[in-house]
Amino acid sequence: MATVTMKAPAPGGLSNKARELMEAINTDAGKHNIWVRTQANAPAQRPWFSETSGEGSGQLASGRVAVNQMKTVPYMWKWNEYNGYLKQISEIASKADVSPIEFADRQSILLLNPGLNGRLQVTNTIRCAISIYNPGDVAPVHLHSPNASRTILSDKGGYTVVEGERVTASRGDLILTPNGTWHDHGNDSGEPVIWIDTLDWPLMEFLDAAWVDHNMPGAQGNTNVQAVTVKEGYSRNLYSHGGIKPTFVDHQRGVGHAPAPLFHYRGEDVKEMLHALRNEKGDPYEGIKVDFVNPVTGEPVFKTLNYSAQLLRPGEETEWKRETAGTYYVCIEGSGVTEVGGKRFEWGHNDLFVVPNFLWRRHINTGKTDAVIYSVSDAALMRNIGQYYAQGRARGGEVTELVLH
Repeated sequence: MATVTMKAPAPGGLSNKARELMEAINTDAGKHNIWVRTQANAPAQRPWFSETSGEGSGQLASGRVAVNQMKTVPYMWKWNEYNGYLKQISEIASKADVSPIEFADRQSILLLNPGLNGRLQVTNTIRCAISIYNPGDVAPVHLHSPNASRTILSDKGGYTVVEGERVTASRGDLILTPNGTWHDHGNDSGEPVIWIDTLDWPLMEFLDAAWVDHNMPGAQGNTNVQAVTVKEGYSRNLYSHGGIKPTFVDHQRGVGHAPAPLFHYRGEDVKEMLHALRNEKGDPYEGIKVDFVNPVTGEPVFKTLNYSAQLLRPGEETEWKRETAGTYYVCIEGSGVTEVGGKRFEWGHNDLFVVPNFLWRRHINTGKTDAVIYSVSDAALMRNIGQYYAQGRARGGEVTELVLH
């Protein structure tokens, strides 16, 4: 190999000759999947605390360090738009010789964030699908490494069987299927049912830890479903009394590590609690907000995802907030507006929208009744790896550190 001799660059300067010579090396190195560094790191996000005004959105880099760099953007999916696709799926499925469930596992649409180059995800860590099941449809029993949940959008929500426990669902219910739990679901009502499937699949995929098992020992019938082995409401009877934990049962369900043992959070209970708290002062950045937690540990239901519900009273405007977690929201009741990243999302019944990490946002109830919105974020993951931060900005522009650990 020839020896290259160069003069030292002028003090404080950059040797363009050095860059040219190193780029010449890259012409050959690229054939061997090697890159000789000729560019400094350039993250899409500027330092967290460096910008306190504006949107704080950062920008993608250029050059080699920007290859495949992506950034989640704010976006909204309106019910009156995506519901049309669900109806088309339902009609096709009702006439098909072979159910779409047999070749696609689900009957669903997947929401794509425009900033993520067509990847099947709404934030950096969250996949979100909207599923529709016709009367009689059944999804066979399966188990997977990602954590998952159903949030019910229709008045009736079909059923899910988790580790032998049948859960019959209604609008606003949250049903958990923690990683490592066998589950199947279907619709035994007389009309189609619709729910949101939420998973931390993109995170598991990035870690190369995503897997699915469809071969449950003892699965029954042509539809390959599990037997119901405990009475309906089993986990709710054990765990739905806040602050009280039974001592005579094993809280382990499935093969995951310390999964949340309460599988069914009823929407009626959530709304009753929120409305009972509506006269409280609430949080200036969130209104009246509650978290869904593991009743045994008090921690978020999953190690990776944080589930919440919040109520905004008529005319209520939250103050600006931003955090290092990415979040998606769905409107369960009422109507309002969320301003984020220079965009204004007017939301109502079953509308979904994404608030990316790092962006300032605020919520406003523009209706005449209380508004209830559910949210899912990766705040739990960020806390567990020591990367959760949040700031608030008052109307006068003062910035407050909300979380410093």
